[in-house]
Amino acid sequence: MKRLKITNDHGWTPRTLRKQERKIKNTFLRQRVMAVRLVMEGYSGKEAASMVNVCRQTVSHYVSLFNEGGLELLLHRDFSPGREPFLTEEQQEKIKQLVLTTTPAELGWDVASAWNTKLLQSYVAKQFGVSISREALRKLLHRKGLSWTRPTYTLAKGNPDEQKQLEKQMDLIKKLDHQGDRRCRSSVHR
Repeated sequence: MKRLKITNDHGWTPRTLRKQERKIKNTFLRQRVMAVRLVMEGYSGKEAASMVNVCRQTVSHYVSLFNEGGLELLLHRDFSPGREPFLTEEQQEKIKQLVLTTTPAELGWDVASAWNTKLLQSYVAKQFGVSISREALRKLLHRKGLSWTRPTYTLAKGNPDEQKQLEKQMDLIKKLDHQGDRRCRSSVHR
């Protein structure tokens, strides 16, 4: 098997590469620099691969990147842009505002007082002509800073003093009920 060789060091030495390794936070990028440095120090591709826990072909690829463009090309990583989103950014924002400001009942979609993924799925299909899964909608709303909660009722015109008094009475009732449960359980087990 042909031995790997650094044909162009681009001004880097094993010592300067070691210093560079210490500065790199990303483990995978540090691994690339380490593999090249080991080859530069005289280790075979197979030995370097074993030391950095990758296959020999990967070390060969790192060395060829380094020979071609130095450390800059070795550390450059292209990522694919990913899948095209189902909805445009504008449509996603419309859905967020819809959930925050209206109810399905107000729009005549349902008698429900809050949106759920099933209703949103129907709304998106009708409004935007896009079929999207309920899980994808849930993730979309999560990315937009929203989370699912059960609707609760609040008294908008309640007297704060009377509400505090009612809370104290409810706590007392719960406490008495809990003590009654304990007495009931203890008499059953005798």
